[in-house]
Amino acid sequence: MQRGQTRVDIFRRRLKLNLALQGGGTHGAFTWGVLDRLLEDRSLQLSWVSAASAGAINATALAAGLAENGPDGARAKLRQVWEAVAKAGMPEFVRLNPVLFTLSRSAPLAHWASLWSPYEFNPLGFDPLRRLLNETIDFAAIRKHSPIELLIAATEVATGEARLFRREELTVDAVLASACLPALHHAVEIDGVAYWDGGFSANPDLVTLAMESPVADTLIVQLSPLKKEGLPTGAREIQAHVNRLTFNAPLIRDVEIIEMAREAMHGAVRSRFSRLRPLAQHRFHLVEAAPYTGLLSDKSMIHPDMELLNHLHAAGRTEAEKWLATNRRAIGKRSTVNLRAHFESVRAGRRLKPKDNLDGGEAQPAKSKVTSKTGTDATLSPPPSAKPAERPSASSGSA
Repeated sequence: MQRGQTRVDIFRRRLKLNLALQGGGTHGAFTWGVLDRLLEDRSLQLSWVSAASAGAINATALAAGLAENGPDGARAKLRQVWEAVAKAGMPEFVRLNPVLFTLSRSAPLAHWASLWSPYEFNPLGFDPLRRLLNETIDFAAIRKHSPIELLIAATEVATGEARLFRREELTVDAVLASACLPALHHAVEIDGVAYWDGGFSANPDLVTLAMESPVADTLIVQLSPLKKEGLPTGAREIQAHVNRLTFNAPLIRDVEIIEMAREAMHGAVRSRFSRLRPLAQHRFHLVEAAPYTGLLSDKSMIHPDMELLNHLHAAGRTEAEKWLATNRRAIGKRSTVNLRAHFESVRAGRRLKPKDNLDGGEAQPAKSKVTSKTGTDATLSPPPSAKPAERPSASSGSA
């Protein structure tokens, strides 16, 4: 603390930042590392967090820890949760079933395992994650005392639409719904509605976050590579690639919506779209896990061990440190990633270079290749704020 400064002065000058946390199974340990480093920096104040799947677990641990004991409590809670994940390892219903245990370790036999639904090999719906969360997370404390707002995404099975669970309504079922892979777990029912993994519909939701949060800076932690070299030919490789495309599609769709809003705000009819100003002017930042997760096998996403989790945690800390060193002064002033350039260049096989324009806060001319396939009227309407937000259906997105 400098001479003449008070703690109130320092608090007022803290840099406010939202988080958007993508899902990715145990690769979410990378996000744990990013959060761990951000929480060390007392000049930052985390505000809203939008998350899905593994990102939802990280967001929940973050909120619980902050409610208990501030940033130090959040760091401790994140470590507690991930160490519990490693200890649980392979789901217990697999360990206790010798046939499934064998199948899980055998590539040829795993094909036959893929023919069984969780309602067949796990008829009682046992989910070790439920016990883990109940033992480590105080959901009542989150609802009453967490200083951050939450948008936890789950996908309605019947419609494919996203349901966003807010901080004040968060329960263990909401988090389980957000992380419910239908090939492994029974659908999670909440108030008579069945839900699957939030990654199918909002991974994570950027639009609602940008429209509703009073903080205009969001750091995206992206776990899944946008591009995977080589043609998948094996059954498991093909399914893994299909999953990767499916779970990236909602994020790509949201970027398309954001770019459309920016173009509308700078067009001849911008007065018609003034309500989109928070979306069009939102500042985005990015930390990527792809240089690390892109080198790992797809199987690593569902087979955690502490060595892998520690590796990803360290990688997340490293990338967060790099981002802070380079971009801290941009928070509250400008974007440090051009979302359109990032997504188009990566998908085209060209990494964004430092010389490229990174100021995503300024709209680009309407020559963009980004075109929404969800329809202009639907995508340019801000989501309702009076009830848990709903997003366009998963089927309306494009990879």
